[in-house]
Amino acid sequence: MAGTGGFSVSGYGPERSTMSRLFARDSILRRLDWVILLCALALSVIGSALVYSATRNRTELVGDDPYAFVLKHVMNIGIGLALMAGTIWLGHRTLRTAVPILYGLSVFLVLLVLTPLGATINGAHAWLVIAGFSLQPSEFVKITIILGMAMLLAARVDAGDREHPDHRTVVQALGLATVPIMIVLLMPDLGSVMVMVMIVLGVLLASGASNRWVFGLLGAGVLGGVAIWQLGVLDDYQIARFAAFANPALDPAGVGYNTNQARIAIGSGGLTGTGLTKGSQTTGQFVPEQQTDFVFTVAGEELGFVGAGAILLLLGVVLWRACRIARETTELYGTIVAAGIIAWFAFQAFENIGMTLGIMPVAGLPLPFVSYGGSSMFAVWVAVGLLQSIKVERPLSA
Repeated sequence: MAGTGGFSVSGYGPERSTMSRLFARDSILRRLDWVILLCALALSVIGSALVYSATRNRTELVGDDPYAFVLKHVMNIGIGLALMAGTIWLGHRTLRTAVPILYGLSVFLVLLVLTPLGATINGAHAWLVIAGFSLQPSEFVKITIILGMAMLLAARVDAGDREHPDHRTVVQALGLATVPIMIVLLMPDLGSVMVMVMIVLGVLLASGASNRWVFGLLGAGVLGGVAIWQLGVLDDYQIARFAAFANPALDPAGVGYNTNQARIAIGSGGLTGTGLTKGSQTTGQFVPEQQTDFVFTVAGEELGFVGAGAILLLLGVVLWRACRIARETTELYGTIVAAGIIAWFAFQAFENIGMTLGIMPVAGLPLPFVSYGGSSMFAVWVAVGLLQSIKVERPLSA
């Protein structure tokens, strides 16, 4: 029987209802990975609560409005979700054709940071501030490195010409990644460089390139790190951070202060935490940048082991589902893109949480989906959009 408006309530044929089309087996909504989406959204919601707790009484940041930061954070999440939806709508294959434009734009933006338009925020000269809006271009470079390397490494394999990328193609892909990485290193933004290097390793491993390239890149990374240290590329505060990591007792009231206070905050939370907004370390503002780099300390203190463990569990589920998408896609391009995102999320989360626990050096990296920061939030949700696109565009029989 036909309903009003000419749509069939049975859901069959060209006149099936809008709801039937939305939830049909071949629809986008049915083919989305809702586990990734809901887990990432849960992380962002938890992050909103943590950002509010960390900033509500910091009058130098929020003025008379304790909700100033959390409202901006929620707005950033909303923009990120819109970017994810746009990415799914365009599709990773469409974006593949736009890689040269996206790559050129991202390189241009990171170059602008080295001009007078660049700004220093929280000790890192890695930002553009235009008309009151701040942007960290290195966050988007992570995406273009993944897409660019995937485009090159998968081109001949997906076309059926080869089973694995040849050495010439690997060299081209490494060259593509090296240009923006070297520019970011000149800022210097060592934390972002570390993430990008891990992305490159993940991409190479997923591409099926010879293991000699992976081991060679690891060796080159070690030699490059020694050279960077010897040539004085790093700023003094970055060198001090590594020194404090190697010897936590070196300067507990100076460069080691952040890490020591972070561990005190996490340790004081116990099993269930002190309760949201009730943490003495957080309320007393003993840990700097708790809304961004050290947001995990708020979780550890106020939500305890249970809350902090929930964040780790949600991140783990996101990575697990991303691995499943990478494994099940039928094209190498999609596998490489998913693998690059996995390497990005996994290392950045490990580094962020590790530095609060003292097992990794302080590198100024946000916790994906949780930390305050527009550029980071936009980039990770675009990455989720790419993962969803890979799953949505996979043939139903795959």
